[in-house]
Amino acid sequence: MVRKKNNITLGEALQEFISSNKLQKGLDKVKVREAWASLMGNGVNHYTTAVELREDTLYVSLSSSVLREELSLGKSKIVELLNEELGREVVSKIVLR
Repeated sequence: MVRKKNNITLGEALQEFISSNKLQKGLDKVKVREAWASLMGNGVNHYTTAVELREDTLYVSLSSSVLREELSLGKSKIVELLNEELGREVVSKIVLR
């Protein structure tokens, strides 16, 4: 990494480090799991067995078929809420299984 002579904030330095080392996709995978857990609450999290982000699609495995059907009705709203929580467009589609 080339050292710059101008002063930058810690946040800018971290963002530069993340982008120069291609870490954003990995961070998105972790952040989307955290966002799912905080947005869905304990009830849904109890039945969530896996949350995985591949490209821009979020794959969520649920142990309850009834819950899967209920959540499938609000997929677009869930995508909107997740992206709002993440602060940018990360998820464009959700696959519930």
